[in-house]
Amino acid sequence: MLSLVLGGARSGKSEVGERLATRLATTPWAIVTYVATAVGGADGDFDRRIALHRARRPPDWVTLEIAAGQPLTDALGADGVVLVDSLGTWLAGCRGFAVETDELLAALERRRASAVPTVLVSDETGLGIHPETTLGRAFRDALGTLNRCVAEAADEVRFVVAGRVLLMPREES
Repeated sequence: MLSLVLGGARSGKSEVGERLATRLATTPWAIVTYVATAVGGADGDFDRRIALHRARRPPDWVTLEIAAGQPLTDALGADGVVLVDSLGTWLAGCRGFAVETDELLAALERRRASAVPTVLVSDETGLGIHPETTLGRAFRDALGTLNRCVAEAADEVRFVVAGRVLLMPREES
């Protein structure tokens, strides 16, 4: 089961992803590995947000912190349910917002084929204001492309708006 949880800033997407991971963490996947893509240290407000995320995690969850630019593929090899929070923060740490999409999708497909639950949380940036800078537009576009690729591979996509969750149907061909 591969699930993608999308939402804007402060939408509640991380909490939805955490609740989903908790529900999926049943035998034989009792372990939850939380893949944290933000480590903080440079911005007080961002550090406080990270601290809130840490405080919400159950003490028995394993946490893997992914440094900027580090691939997610190793973390996706973890046992049990894997929760990645978030693809947007991970992408922001990649040089030029370039990621090996094929490598990521192959790792996700291996997890999916083995029936091990995976939850990916990502930002939906395409609904907000038009970024002023070239860099902002490049990030928005790269994340939109990444989200589309992951959504195509996902078994289900949830969209979180103002704390409310919509299950997004696949487009019928």
